[in-house]
Amino acid sequence: MTSTFIILALAVFVYMNVWFVIAVFMKRNDVADIAWGLGFVLMTWISFLLSQHSHRSMLVSILVTIWGCRLAWHIARRNLQKPEDSRYAAWRQEWRHVYLRSYLQIFLLQGFFLYVILLPVLFIHASAVASLTFLDAVGVLVWLVGFLFESVGDHQLKSFLRDPAHKGTMMTRGLWAYSRHPNYFGEVTQWWGIWLLAVSMPWGFATIVGPITITVLILFVSGVPLLEKQYAGRPDFEAYKQRTSIFVPWFQKRM
Repeated sequence: MTSTFIILALAVFVYMNVWFVIAVFMKRNDVADIAWGLGFVLMTWISFLLSQHSHRSMLVSILVTIWGCRLAWHIARRNLQKPEDSRYAAWRQEWRHVYLRSYLQIFLLQGFFLYVILLPVLFIHASAVASLTFLDAVGVLVWLVGFLFESVGDHQLKSFLRDPAHKGTMMTRGLWAYSRHPNYFGEVTQWWGIWLLAVSMPWGFATIVGPITITVLILFVSGVPLLEKQYAGRPDFEAYKQRTSIFVPWFQKRM
């Protein structure tokens, strides 16, 4: 088991180095967002091939593949048609040693988090426990809820932004009427569902560090805070903020 985890750590390192070279060549660090989802897919299948195969390991590999490929395709279609994402462009202007900081703070750090978040999957692949349980069914159901929130939320936002009539206005319809970040809620929920697939195995509970990590990153570091800061101060956003749940979907407050 130890050798497998070392091989996967090296694979993540090489993978992120390749994407750093791509970023330098394309002169846009936001390709790291495309690398994110695809990295999970690649590492999942490398881990699967190095493991004892079971129904659970095949199931979790399929779930990660669906999530990662959809996310990467969505981001690629969105980002590559436009200039570099404003967050990355701002860092490019602010950082003194831009290549070194990009390498360490964007690509290698992202590779580290990718590895940690993927721990439930790696643990499932490394385990000899094959039989599925009721908890696995619950995990798949939780994953499905998350997938629907992320994919539907992204689609609704994309359709909204495509309409010229909505230029300069905020998306507050559909799932966005119940959460200011339904797509982020969906992403986090999917990883809690995947963790539930690992819980029924010996020591599987310990891999909770994976879903906790992505929850903290999205809620307090790179997801919600950056977007909230981007719109802070706009009257329409402040009104939307007052009546709509920040993360977990809920009914709007009456003002």
